[in-house]
Amino acid sequence: MVSRGDSDFLLDRGAGKVRAVSPARAKNLSKMGIVTVRDLLENYPRRYIDLSNVESAARAPIGQFVTVVGTVDEITEKQPRRRLHILEVSIFDGTGIIIATWFRQPWMAAKFERGMRVAFSGKVSFEYGFKRMSNPYVAFLGEPGQPQARLAQMIAVHPTTEGISTTWMRRFVANALEQTADMTDALPVDLRLKHGLIGKKAALRQIHFPEDRTQMLQARKRLAYEEVLRLQLEMMRLRRAETLDAAPIVHVPGACMESLRARLPYTLTEEQERAVADIVGDMGAPRCMNRMLLGDVGTGKTIVAAFGLALAADSGCQAAMMAPTEVLARQYAGKLGPLFDAAGISWGTLTGSTAPEERERLLAGAQDGTLQVLFGTHALIEPTVSFARLSLVVIDEQHRFGVNQRAALRMKGPGCDLLVMTATPIPRTLALTLYGDLDTSYIRTRPGNVTPTRTELVSRDARGRAYEAIKEALAQGRQAYVICPLVGLSRERRAERAEDGSLFASLASGSDISDPKAAEEEATRLQREVFAGYTVGLLTGRMSAAEKQQVMDAFNAGEIDVLVATTVVEVGVDVPNATMMLIEDAERFGLSQLHQLRGRVGRGEHPGTVFLVADPGKDDVETRARMDAFVSTTDGFELAEADLRTRHEGDVLGSRQHGAETLKLVNVIDDAKLIACAHADALEILESDPDLRAPEHVALAADIERVFADLDETASRGA
Repeated sequence: MVSRGDSDFLLDRGAGKVRAVSPARAKNLSKMGIVTVRDLLENYPRRYIDLSNVESAARAPIGQFVTVVGTVDEITEKQPRRRLHILEVSIFDGTGIIIATWFRQPWMAAKFERGMRVAFSGKVSFEYGFKRMSNPYVAFLGEPGQPQARLAQMIAVHPTTEGISTTWMRRFVANALEQTADMTDALPVDLRLKHGLIGKKAALRQIHFPEDRTQMLQARKRLAYEEVLRLQLEMMRLRRAETLDAAPIVHVPGACMESLRARLPYTLTEEQERAVADIVGDMGAPRCMNRMLLGDVGTGKTIVAAFGLALAADSGCQAAMMAPTEVLARQYAGKLGPLFDAAGISWGTLTGSTAPEERERLLAGAQDGTLQVLFGTHALIEPTVSFARLSLVVIDEQHRFGVNQRAALRMKGPGCDLLVMTATPIPRTLALTLYGDLDTSYIRTRPGNVTPTRTELVSRDARGRAYEAIKEALAQGRQAYVICPLVGLSRERRAERAEDGSLFASLASGSDISDPKAAEEEATRLQREVFAGYTVGLLTGRMSAAEKQQVMDAFNAGEIDVLVATTVVEVGVDVPNATMMLIEDAERFGLSQLHQLRGRVGRGEHPGTVFLVADPGKDDVETRARMDAFVSTTDGFELAEADLRTRHEGDVLGSRQHGAETLKLVNVIDDAKLIACAHADALEILESDPDLRAPEHVALAADIERVFADLDETASRGA
């Protein structure tokens, strides 16, 4: 019998230790990221085949997914042409016949024998006078003359790779479960009892081999809760570690804040005022602020953050505001700089392209304390940057920075407050899951009586109508964006097209020369053929920081009428005169990314219009639904929830988060209650046992350390 210690030890050994996993199969498994026995057990099914809906052949409804149990009546192999093998297997259940068909799978024929009892599970169609199923799932229930096996209600379908079939994967998992049957359960007994959760061993068996849907859901709940709790505890412990070394500075509002408010050309909205109050309250408390400001595009997060910067100056301290791009950092400086000048707050901007003389001046001012606010990019976290009394760190679009980068900037001011911002609408459940160590403030409405941006879906053949609308706006003095998913044709693709002559033919005819659209070639084509009387500019991620800034300055000044760009303009770019946008190959973008792009227009006194150029096929139901959802609403949070139902949170945010990789089963929309429970439990655990040293938490602490140590190691290898 395998002991508990042996089981735990085996979990972190190579997958080759599992029976039937040969060295060759272990190598194939490693291509999927399955290196250890634990990885194998956590290769959870991607879907389940429900065999509980059993129908007779006669009653099986056309177009529905059902299971029909019968006896193999006939096995027919056909080869109508070279390399096309067709296998047809008909079964009879006493009421009628169902014919199953497999294409190019000749090896399947050997699995069947006349008189054998089988179950076919699939979608029923009607062709050539018979009910049929194409490539159904098959359950073999007994050889001729042998006792019939019991039909399971649910069959798990695991992710696989080349050389590893679904059947082999099930066998590997079953063997791994048997060999680790006495593994330690890291989840404390009191939490299992509190939430009615089953044990770890039972959960793993039921997630992989459930007898019915109830068992599967029971297992998923247990394992998903453990994932969230583990992540919450790790984030909360990191938060405490960041603020443990020094006492926070208690900030008191004064002349800088008053002067800033007096010089605003508008009145803050109620939501903005609430967010400012949250920040002022946190910064005035005897604990470090850890707050996230979530605001939809155009809701005025920047000015809310400005009050925090002014409050730091009021207390004789310094603040740093870090943006993911130089364009954004300089834009914030341009927007807030004049207000700070009027309020008597000294400020500067530090980026990778800052001139040496200016850089030395800024570094000296930060070091001696005469510089109160420093805007910048990743340049702020360089070792040469130091502050006399840094008390506030503001990080914009924080999901574009790693946990270590956030910590590196914060360490320049021990005990300083942290405000992170994002223009990506994040539903509360996702914010709680990925940022459970942060308090949250939401701004949902845009200031003023802003007319919502109009969005229209147009086919590729009808994009001429969009061009005409853009030209009408240009004639009125407005500006426009054309967004392309790619920068340009790859060297290989260009060579391929040059070789067959299609590149030159495309250039000569003016037709689309890349699919999807490529920004560089598209800018040239639009300037030559569509907007010949206007100035077309180009902005891509390949350009240097100085080149990007030059283009943005020209666009801001109205010297560029149409800016062809990639998603480099997705966040923060603010040109009030830009009212039109055309997004090529819109189906290639997620809803949240499209929403960010849409937020670049309609930011001034004139309403915006966005044209989505896409041709979702009639059978592409998911893409059509996404496009329709985007056209029908401008609520970013509603769109984010829709996006999360079909895409991973890392895809929605545009970047994977530290810890998000550990969430294999959690659905941040459907598991809202479970996430809230895990968050509350994590707070309670750390309140009574901050170091997780109590006997009931030792196994949990070890599990957390293992998971996040593995994650850090993987991240460092990737870097």
